[in-house]
Parts: sequence; C-alpha cells; structure tokens
Amino acid sequence: MLTLNCKDLSPIQLQNYLQYAIAPRPICLASTIDARGNVNLSPFSFFNLFSTNPPICIFSPARRVRDNTTKHTLENILEVGECVVNIVNYVMVQQTSLSSTEYGKEVNEFDKAGFTMEVSHLVKPPRVAEAPVQLECVVNQVIPLGNQHGAGNLVLAEIKLIHIKEEILDTEGKIDQQKIDLVARLGGNWYSRVTPESLFTVPKPLTTLGIGVDALPLSVRQSRVLSGNDLGLLGNLEVLPNDEEISEMQWNTNVKDILDATIGDATNRERELHEFAKELIAYGKVADALKVLLL
Repeated sequence: MLTLNCKDLSPIQLQNYLQYAIAPRPICLASTIDARGNVNLSPFSFFNLFSTNPPICIFSPARRVRDNTTKHTLENILEVGECVVNIVNYVMVQQTSLSSTEYGKEVNEFDKAGFTMEVSHLVKPPRVAEAPVQLECVVNQVIPLGNQHGAGNLVLAEIKLIHIKEEILDTEGKIDQQKIDLVARLGGNWYSRVTPESLFTVPKPLTTLGIGVDALPLSVRQSRVLSGNDLGLLGNLEVLPNDEEISEMQWNTNVKDILDATIGDATNRERELHEFAKELIAYGKVADALKVLLL
C-alpha cells in the first residue's frame, strides 16, 4: 500500500490524489451577485447537504492552487450574502463546465454558458432555469480554512426556497431518483452519471438491530466465496434461524443435490453451499442463505 505524508506533497499533488479518491462529489452550480449587480455563475464540487433542520448546504470556493487568488463567487457572497444552489444533471453538464471558465468580473457566465436566468423569489441572484432543482439560499456564515494556495472557504448556505421541475417527480410528488439524471465530479476531467442501471438500494438498519457479522460462524466470516457485502447483508438480519429452520433447508432441491454429491468431501461441500448461499443473497433471499450456511 502506498502511504503518503501530506506534508511532503505539493497542493497540486494533494488535489490530484484527494479529488480522485474522494468521489463522486455532487455539483453545486452557484449563482451569486455583487453589490453593483454583476451576476456570476460557477460550479463547485466541494459541496453537500449538512443539515435538514435548519436546511443547510455547504460549498467551498477554494483559493486557486495556481496563484492563491480568490474566486468571484466568494467575493460576491461577502458583499451580498445570498446565493442560489442549482443542481446539475446530465443534460446541462457541458454548459456547467463552460461556466467554470475564468471570465472577467463583469462577464455574466449565464450568457457565456448559454443558460437562462430565472428571477428568484426571495434572493437577489437569479436561478438557472435549466436546473432540475434550484435552492434559494441565505448565507449564514463563511468560514475561511486558511490563506494558502488551495485553502477552502466554507459557505454555510441556509435553504429558504426549493424549486423542483415537475417532470422529475414521481406519482407521490417526490423526486424520482431515476428521473433526475444527476451527474457528479470525479478526479481530473472525469465525471459520473447516475443512470437507472447504476442505481441500487441498501437496507438501512435504523429500526432493526442486526445480529452483526460477529454473530456468524468463523467459517462464514472467513469464506472465500462470500464478499464483504454478502456478510453485511447477513449481519443485518435480526435473528439467527433456529435448529428446525436450518434442518428443513436440507430438503431444498439444490441443497439436497449438493449434500448428496459431496458425501465425504467436506471442503467442496462447504464451497458449494457457500456458492448457493451467495446466489440466494443475490436474489434477496438472505434469511434462506443463512440457513444454508449454518447447515
């Protein structure tokens, strides 16, 4: 394993390693305005949601690694403490990238990127009409993290109004994760797209108390067939099956075939049972998989 001491790396080297490793990152396309009315639009991938009550998102206009200068977004927010966080999806990603060009202070990136300015309801900066979700925010605080090259400035933006395009909603009026078509930032020039094919669900152990991986037999925990994800799903079960339930599983057609074919061959029997259990897990039959593993 490569081990690096951050003190030995230049800001550019640090940026490269960290942005490739800490990814994907959602993109905030921030619109701001200065005291003279000059509008700015710029994307930031140092961005996320940090609180729901109050609703707070944070993004960070970092000092440029190249020359330690600050960005117009930060300067505008310090003059007019308001912004709109526009969420970026796939159909607008190229325009979003174009808006990151370092134009002069009085150049409106809405025009350069070809975006449409939409008047906000509560704040001065305009919204990006093309964005699937637009968050009107008041800036509560700006926290500088340093004054050196690459130092961030945390913008704590409290969300006051949420605008959502109806075409990304489901029948219950909630955002449909498959319709919004989000994109995210990776390292270098790499991006990722959230497609229906790339989506999956993970059951949350919030209302249940899983048995935990440590409750599984050593032979299961050290299985050469089961993955860490498989073990996580097994450990999320609430109870271990009883002896009767385990015994009944031996009459399952597939299990019976394995048992009959591996009489006197404990090594292959365990491997084949684990492989069958892995198939059951893939089909969502985690409880049955555990019964197979405990035979």
